[in-house]
Amino acid sequence: GAGRAGGAIDPVDFLKQPQTLLRVTTWIFSIVVFGSIVNECYVNKDGHHPELLCIFNENESACSYGIAVGVIAFFGCIFFFVVDLYFQQISSVKDRKRAVLLDLGFSGFLAFLWFVAFCFLANQWQRTTLTRGFSQGADAARAAIAFSFFSIIVWVVLALRALQRYRLGTDMSLFTTEQFGTDPSASYPGYPGGSGVESTETYQSPPFTETLEPNPKGYQVPAY
Repeated sequence: GAGRAGGAIDPVDFLKQPQTLLRVTTWIFSIVVFGSIVNECYVNKDGHHPELLCIFNENESACSYGIAVGVIAFFGCIFFFVVDLYFQQISSVKDRKRAVLLDLGFSGFLAFLWFVAFCFLANQWQRTTLTRGFSQGADAARAAIAFSFFSIIVWVVLALRALQRYRLGTDMSLFTTEQFGTDPSASYPGYPGGSGVESTETYQSPPFTETLEPNPKGYQVPAY
């Protein structure tokens, strides 16, 4: 696709691409997870103590980890959304390869982080004793767990799409090199040969020479 570099960006077509829709989906999921934890998962245990506790078994690490993964995914989606937008403008094949590999590594890493977040939050939620205060944030806690699970699926799909793009780029590179001979001294393949007889009728006068007037009659070119 490097040959298309410099072409105009069509926002409508870009927004219709499956990869763009997946980016937006993961972006929304990340907002739901860390937004739910920040806004509703810090509650009073029984209403008598003013201290706010993490609803996930009073484990501050569970809430902090969920927020951290959500924030990382939030900004990661924005970054790769911009990379996808300007990907067709990248003319260097090496830069394109780095972008695809970065996408592959980041997507796989986020899928792993979300898997850990889902397991961590679900485990702590099972150990949570619902008091009157904790019951107020139960829906938000379940939402954080559910969308953590959904995020695993979407990030795995993004990683597989990045892997597919990388393999496609590798195959195209092999295709472009197989047309040349393996012998280092082999010549560059030329155009298909004709009949072997050159015709002078195929040659034309150089540009801007047809307007020149012929030599005046009687004038001879001096010999040197």
